[in-house]
Amino acid sequence: MIVVGASAGGLESLAAVLKDLSPEFPAAILGVIHIGAHEVNLPNYFAACSALPVGYAKDGEPIAAGKVSLAPPDRHLIVEQGHLHLGRGPKENHTRPAIDPLFRSAAENYGPLVIGAVLTGFLTDGTAGLWEVKRRGGIAIVQDPDEAEVPSMPLSALRYVKVDHCVGIAEFGPLLNRLAVEAVKTASQVVLMAAAGEGVAMDYTHETPVALTCPDCGGAVRKTKVGSYT
Repeated sequence: MIVVGASAGGLESLAAVLKDLSPEFPAAILGVIHIGAHEVNLPNYFAACSALPVGYAKDGEPIAAGKVSLAPPDRHLIVEQGHLHLGRGPKENHTRPAIDPLFRSAAENYGPLVIGAVLTGFLTDGTAGLWEVKRRGGIAIVQDPDEAEVPSMPLSALRYVKVDHCVGIAEFGPLLNRLAVEAVKTASQVVLMAAAGEGVAMDYTHETPVALTCPDCGGAVRKTKVGSYT
């Protein structure tokens, strides 16, 4: 599973990545671009440059290899076991859809089978999620901030996450083609371990209740320690 997040400048960057992916790409690709509640037709935009089918994710949709599923306007894209969920939870990093919920949920459910990629954008969305991907055995990639239209998100990820690859956009597609094939082999090993009753350890994050409520939904708030972040 490839999870990708981008903000300002992300349309061009993600389009360049998709252009270089193999038509036989063996993994699911899930993406978030900061579009807020604005009605924009991202699938049409990316279809012109992608050999893979591109569409907005649907609630309850099965996770499928060889397909690009994007978070629709005003919905968080959440990964659950075997399918996708669209949520209207509180905004994270001032936006919905946000990158961190996608990365975090993918890591929680699929651990070492996840590859997370942070592209160009303002502020820090994606950093905490990429840290979680890495913590649970996945692979962390960021766009080279020197060539990013807006380097804030890649720089933040590099500062707080032990990133596996920091590459230019021209290198992203070939890298993902290679890593996806390797991830399929990893997935086979995980299935064999599960069949043997060994399982895969998931070191879940501990959370602490705090005396605050969410300003968006009024729900209870919990504090989570994520790397250098709280």
